[in-house]
Amino acid sequence: MIRLEDVTLFVRSAALGSFSRAAREVNLLPGQVSAAIQRLERDLDRRLFARSTRSLRLTAEGEKYLPYAQEMLALMQAGADSLQSDEDALSGELKIALPSDIGRNILLPLITGFCRAHPALAVRLAFSDQISDVFRDPVDIAIRYGKLEDSSYVALPLAEDNRRVMVASPDYLDRHGRPQRLEEIAQHHHCLLFIMGGHVYDKWAFPQEGMRRQITVKSRMLCDDAEVARRWAIAGMGIAYKSWIDVCEDVLAGRLEIVLPEMPGESTPLHLICPHRKQFSPAIRALHSLLREHLRAITARL
Repeated sequence: MIRLEDVTLFVRSAALGSFSRAAREVNLLPGQVSAAIQRLERDLDRRLFARSTRSLRLTAEGEKYLPYAQEMLALMQAGADSLQSDEDALSGELKIALPSDIGRNILLPLITGFCRAHPALAVRLAFSDQISDVFRDPVDIAIRYGKLEDSSYVALPLAEDNRRVMVASPDYLDRHGRPQRLEEIAQHHHCLLFIMGGHVYDKWAFPQEGMRRQITVKSRMLCDDAEVARRWAIAGMGIAYKSWIDVCEDVLAGRLEIVLPEMPGESTPLHLICPHRKQFSPAIRALHSLLREHLRAITARL
C-alpha cells in the first residue's frame, strides 16, 4: 500500500531537486528520504527519479505521476481544512508577493478590505516585479503573470482571459500620430520598455491568424518597475505594452488610449501561485475567491 508520507517526500524532492533539501525541510536524514522514494518506486513498480552523484531529476514516468501526487496531497489538505471551524479558519499569517503595478493599484485595496473583514489574519506584503520563488523565498503565495510551465507549483487562475494592450496618452498620440500598422510602432514611435534580470523586453508579440507575430521596438526609456512604465505612458512619453488589468482604469478614465485596438495583444493570464504544502488553506481559498471575482470583472471590459 502506498504511504502518504512517501508521496509527500516525493513531491517535495521533485520541487527542491534534492533528497537532502527535502530531508532538512522535515527533519529527516537524506537516507530516510531516499528509502521512502525507493519504497514508493517499488509500490508503483516504476522508476520516478534519475539519480546521479551531482543531480536528481524526474524520469518521464515521474513527471507523469507528479501532478497526481500533488492532487492527492491537495485533497488531503482540503479535507483537513474543511474540519476547521469558521471561527479560526482565517487566522495566522499570510505572506504575499505581488507585482508592482497591479499590486499597488488594483490588489492593495482589495487585500486591505480582506484584512479588515478578517481581523485575526495577519498579512505581510512584498511588492516586486522580480519573480518570487514560493519554495525558497519567505512568502506563502505569489501573484504572477504569464503561462506557467513549472509543475512544482499550484497555479490557481485569477484572470485567464487577460491580454496585453498597447497604450499611450491622448497627448502623445496627438503629437506623434495614431499608428495604423505595427510596423509604424517599430520604426517611428517611442516605446517604454521593461527590464528584468538584465533582459530588455523589446520584442512585442501578437497572435495573428494562428501565428505569432513579433516586432522589435526602440526606446530611450527603460525601467525595472512596471508601474513606472505605466506612469511614463500617462505622462506622454511613449507607447507601453501592458497588461489590460494594469491599465484598465486609466483607459476608462481617458488618461490612456489603446493603440491599434483591433490588434489582439499577447495572452498574459494572472495566477495565484503557492507551494503544495500550502494549497487550499482557508485564507488562501477566501483570498483567491475575492481576487478572482474582481479581476474577471476587469477582463470582461476589454
